[in-house]
Amino acid sequence: MTSLPRAAGAERMDEPGQDPAELGRSLVDLQHVNRWLGGYRVVLHHLGRLVARHPRPEYRVLDVATGSADIPLKVAAWARSRGIRMRIVATDNHPVTLDFARRHASGDADVRVEAADALHLPYEDGAFDFAICSTALHHFDARADLLRVLGELRRVARIGGIVNDLRRSRPAYVGARLLAATFWRAHPVTAHDGPLSVRRAFTPAELDDLARAAALPCARVHRHEPFRVALVWEREG
Repeated sequence: MTSLPRAAGAERMDEPGQDPAELGRSLVDLQHVNRWLGGYRVVLHHLGRLVARHPRPEYRVLDVATGSADIPLKVAAWARSRGIRMRIVATDNHPVTLDFARRHASGDADVRVEAADALHLPYEDGAFDFAICSTALHHFDARADLLRVLGELRRVARIGGIVNDLRRSRPAYVGARLLAATFWRAHPVTAHDGPLSVRRAFTPAELDDLARAAALPCARVHRHEPFRVALVWEREG
């Protein structure tokens, strides 16, 4: 058990009326977090393992709550460098974030940005090979919503999926507070949301419990340093 209890509370980047310029700065800050604190590395590591066990020349991938679509762009480039193709649908339900993602991904033909609610994905069962959700599961507070999101990811993914998120701990919280007071101090959305995101995030044991409750097949939780955790599931056969 952790001595840092999970907190509830709304993050400013989720507010429908958020200032576009401030939200854009926060999305860029999140790109930096993904680059320097393991977000890209975690997704590509586990996706590479899934691809190795299910080889084919082309895959369909869903990225839920995509933010700026930075992870889909990394995935698409990574796949092309290995002679395979991943056609990625990057989704979000915040209109300003969607506009940002569409502009950011406009130069990559393998990434398409669409509006979608993580609680009610508008796709058929098994419509994708893989489903990915990065640094977004912690935005949901109610256990019923958390299980619904995981259930929707499971439903639309034919092979498996990856949930990549922050790992809640006191060191992670201290680090986020330090960033908020220094690099993010002029970015009010990030300065507010960064520490709160850590407080809303999960421990490995909590993610394992959610995976079992959501009946994710062959699910495993992986710790990644310094402050990341990945929930990976995979259908047999």
